[in-house]
This record gives sequence, structure tokens and C-alpha cells, in this order.
Amino acid sequence: MKQKTILVGIAGASASGKSLLAETLVEELQSEHLCVISEDSYYKDQTELSMEDRIRTNYDHPESMDHDLLLEHMKTLRKDQSIEVPIYDYTQHNRSKETRHINPARVVIFEGILLFTNPEIRNAFDLRFFMDTPLDICLIRRMKRDILNRGRDVDSVIKQYLETVRPMYLQFIEPSRQHADLIIPHGGKNRIAIDLIKTKVLDLIH
Repeated sequence: MKQKTILVGIAGASASGKSLLAETLVEELQSEHLCVISEDSYYKDQTELSMEDRIRTNYDHPESMDHDLLLEHMKTLRKDQSIEVPIYDYTQHNRSKETRHINPARVVIFEGILLFTNPEIRNAFDLRFFMDTPLDICLIRRMKRDILNRGRDVDSVIKQYLETVRPMYLQFIEPSRQHADLIIPHGGKNRIAIDLIKTKVLDLIH
């Protein structure tokens, strides 16, 4: 009998260690049966908007996400079919013209801030993990990441954090932790959590 695709969700605040945890699992498991998809890839297409309007978009609100496409892709992977995942360009605040081809895998890990805010999406996951990292640590990491990798400056990062990132975390993201199967403290380097998840994922694969 064909084994079903296992969908794993990792949610939490921006810069809480979601990507690090997912990448660590892939690196240490070294399995061709495992792949990672970022929820950031599913920000809505904003080609019709001016750059000024794109900058004003609240990227921490559920409405900024194309969750319909994400859910469609989750269902497609369940059917053992490949998908074309959008590639998001942070410097242009929009999707690029290229896509990322993803073949079906035994285990697919999705990581993103708003994954558990959508009932259909969170209920589609077989495993749900929430990163419980202090907000001050998240802010420091976000500043370093956005300045070094996303062409931002300190003032713009702080402004966005105060106006949307922190308020949206408190309104949408933090309450969604109640839907997680496991709360992970100390960020993406929590060795005990990594080993526990690796054991469970290997069990699912085999």
C-alpha cells in the first residue's frame, strides 16, 4: 500500500528559529524523503501595486498570504504529485517570475509565522511545532537578518517591528500556539527537541 505524505508544520514568531530547526532536520537526517517549504513563498502576488504600496503591506497579517494556493499545494503533495512553489523577492516585496519545483517527498516540512492561524491548513498537518523564543531575541535576530540579507536599514526594521510585527504576533501568531503538538523553547538549536523530532520523523519515514 502506498504510504501517505507526512506534512509537518513549524510556526512561531519571525526569527524565532523556524528555518534553523527545519534546515537542521534536513541536514542531520540527510534523507531524500524529506524537503522544506517556507510559508514566505506564498505571500500574495503584488505586481499590480506600486513599490510604495508594497512597502506599506502588512506582511504579518494572515491576509498577506495566499493560503488558498498553499492549501492546494499541500493537497497536491498528498496526491504524490509535484508542485511549483513561488519564489519571493524580499527586495522587490513581490514574487519573482521564477518558481521552485518540488517533487513529492515522504515528509514535507512547512515553516512560517502564520501556518496555524488558518484552520484548514493547520488541520492538514500531521505534526505541529511552535517555536517559543523571547521577542527581544527575535528582534535582534530579525535586525541582523534583514539588514545583512534583505537590503533593509535599522530604522525601517524597527518601524515595521513596532507597527506590525509585534502587534500581529500578539493578535494572531501567539494565540495559534494552542494548536501545536509540541512547544519548543530556546529556538532552533534546542538539542533535545531536535532529537525528539528526528526520532519521530524517522519513525514516520520508515
